[in-house]
Amino acid sequence: MLVTFLTFILLACGTPSTNPQNHLIINDSVHFSPLSEKEKAYYAAKIEALYPNTLLRTGFNGGILLAKKGEIIFEDYRGMINFKTKEPITANSPFHIASVSKTFTATVILHLMEQGKIKLDDPVEKYLNNFPYAHITIKNLLTHRSGLPKYDHFMDGTRAEPYYVKNKRGKTIKRLRITKVPIDIAGLPNNEELLQYMIRSHPAIEASPDRRYSYCNTNYAMLALIVEKITKMSFPDYMRDSVFTALGMKNSYIFSIKDTGNYVPSYNYNRAPFPLEKLDCIYGDKNVYSTVRDLLLWDKALYEGKFVSKQTMEMAYQPYSHEKRGQKNYGLGWHLYINPPDPIVVYHNGWWHGNNAVFKRLLSDSATVIILGNKFNKSIWSAGKMSSVFTGTPDTTSLEQ
Repeated sequence: MLVTFLTFILLACGTPSTNPQNHLIINDSVHFSPLSEKEKAYYAAKIEALYPNTLLRTGFNGGILLAKKGEIIFEDYRGMINFKTKEPITANSPFHIASVSKTFTATVILHLMEQGKIKLDDPVEKYLNNFPYAHITIKNLLTHRSGLPKYDHFMDGTRAEPYYVKNKRGKTIKRLRITKVPIDIAGLPNNEELLQYMIRSHPAIEASPDRRYSYCNTNYAMLALIVEKITKMSFPDYMRDSVFTALGMKNSYIFSIKDTGNYVPSYNYNRAPFPLEKLDCIYGDKNVYSTVRDLLLWDKALYEGKFVSKQTMEMAYQPYSHEKRGQKNYGLGWHLYINPPDPIVVYHNGWWHGNNAVFKRLLSDSATVIILGNKFNKSIWSAGKMSSVFTGTPDTTSLEQ
């Protein structure tokens, strides 16, 4: 049975937007009814017809899984997890899922909210001592509306400096000038060292809090630190105990400094390996390693309300960035594609070094597309359009990478 999205106020998150697009059509069943063999065969045949030209001809090196109602319809593994040792990719091979990691960080924050340990309108400085920017809330971090500078810029030896110019209409507009700056930090900094660097150097903000949407990895690195402050546990340990183990995700973990001795590189399109780099031990925005099967368990847990309630997830799927017209928006840890009267598509793609990932969820169809690769291949992102086999209509979208 299909129901419309419920508008509600949940704890301290504030009142949802009244934007006319602010509704979802989602499946009301908590426990999926099984697909018939005929249905599974139909979808599998459609996928198998698309797979060769969509991914295989591009040299796909990774794992792919498409599911409906929690059941695997199609699954395949190609290539090697380690080109040096020639170790093949299997169902148990974990991949760096890059920014798909943000779906975990955001949902953990919502889990803590449900436990009464945090409010989304709380200021960040309530949890992070000496945080150098005022009036930024937890919700601002979740929705990328904090205005914080991007650590992958200022920690990489560049700084964004605002300046103002007049456009062709004579209106004064703000621009950012990227300049080189020395970095006074060595080794592989962690999240706490990132915070301390921000306290010392105070890199310039990009916008006032809640002024505009700007996708920024710093937001989620700070959210991971907040989880640590609340739980009194390291983020990798908390995720292991409270999420991965609890949900049976046996091949998932958070990469941190303790894992560097076992680092397996990802690869560029030409098989050139990416060595460990300065920002590789910062987590929250990235650094979840997982498999397509483990991500299906995560997907099912979100549908079934095993980690947070269904009502909380409905709130997470609401759009919060309305200042620009268009079909793309952002919720609480999720990209949204909104094209009424079609149901909203909930997804997150990712990229880091040679890793790129797709996690696309058609909530109204209870269908999911998961693609993970460790040899850079931009076709992985466009292959998310294979979701069209579940909708019966061509997918012409171009979703964030």
